[in-house]
Amino acid sequence: MSLPFFSLDHTDTSSLARAGTLQTDHGVIPTPIFMPVGTQGTVKAIDQRSLLELDARIILGNTYHLYLRPGTDTLEVMGGLHRFMNWDRPILTDSGGYQVFSLRELRKLSENGAEFKSHLDGSRHVFTPESVVAIQRSIGSDIFMVLDECTPWPATRDEARISMERTIRWADRSRLAHATAPFLYGHRQYQFAIGQGSTYGDLRSECMEHLVAMDFDGYAIGGLSVGEPASDMYRAVETSTAIMPYNKPRYLMGVGTPENILECIARGVDMFDCVMPTRNARNGTIYTTLGKVNIRNAMYKQCDEPLDPGLDTYASQNFSLAYLRHLFHSTEILGLMLATMQNLGLYLWLTRMARRHILEGTFTEWAQETRTKLLEPRRPLAG
Repeated sequence: MSLPFFSLDHTDTSSLARAGTLQTDHGVIPTPIFMPVGTQGTVKAIDQRSLLELDARIILGNTYHLYLRPGTDTLEVMGGLHRFMNWDRPILTDSGGYQVFSLRELRKLSENGAEFKSHLDGSRHVFTPESVVAIQRSIGSDIFMVLDECTPWPATRDEARISMERTIRWADRSRLAHATAPFLYGHRQYQFAIGQGSTYGDLRSECMEHLVAMDFDGYAIGGLSVGEPASDMYRAVETSTAIMPYNKPRYLMGVGTPENILECIARGVDMFDCVMPTRNARNGTIYTTLGKVNIRNAMYKQCDEPLDPGLDTYASQNFSLAYLRHLFHSTEILGLMLATMQNLGLYLWLTRMARRHILEGTFTEWAQETRTKLLEPRRPLAG
């Protein structure tokens, strides 16, 4: 007898935090989980072996970017994205809806789908709910998202409703396409719907109720972390998780800071992704268990302490703050790599520890203490 796609292992007694397990053909994913973003089939400034050493259980790819380059013909010849990038653990792909949304002046939306110009060469393309399913068949991701319309912020109620209702109709078309299109590489693919509605709670509720009735494999909360206040984001998450099925995975897309992740785990979210840890790493902002580091700061110039004594990873334990600062001031590529390893290691540690404390019944206390530490600046321990 096959195991269920998602099973709930434990719930916290003092919050809505959950510990669960996802079963895919490419591996088991314990939740809560953070998913490093590998938009174009690579997580920037880190290789696949290092991701395995950090115990990244699942990574992301992006349909828009992979469709444009290398293209579905190449991906199919190469046997799908797993084989192409030599990654044998699970992959989730976004539908590309957010990327099309961000093009603004290069795209046109209609009931059929989204027509857009490539940011690479200006060529014209059309994404429909059905074509996005077909593209993600070619990619071969284990979990893939439906095409949705990401509502901008701020948006009027009427604008948010029109966008939300189109997202519902596109989700229904995506579900039918998924039910009728064959898998290409012999492994199962699971489809998640995306709830929209901007910061209007009643629209969020209405959207999620319609999507739940369609019985997808999992559900995501989209359209957040696009400029709205954190308090509005948390309210939208609470509204959504109150309706999402208890026995299916819940994914908050594109969020966020370590504090955001802890807050949203407490509100019942299971899965997260964000470019913040990798992007900030390349800009010299580093997250550690002792607080945040601006690695160009003069206080680290002669600091011989390990980058993060509280994290047991190669980057954390084997290189000093002084050395990493030197690499950034010298514009050495190794600096970007080590900072990326540290930030992803911290995010993965954060969700791994959250799971442990949910199972032990100590999540709320641990999260409060950890949140305080992570928000503080990381100062040299010797003073």
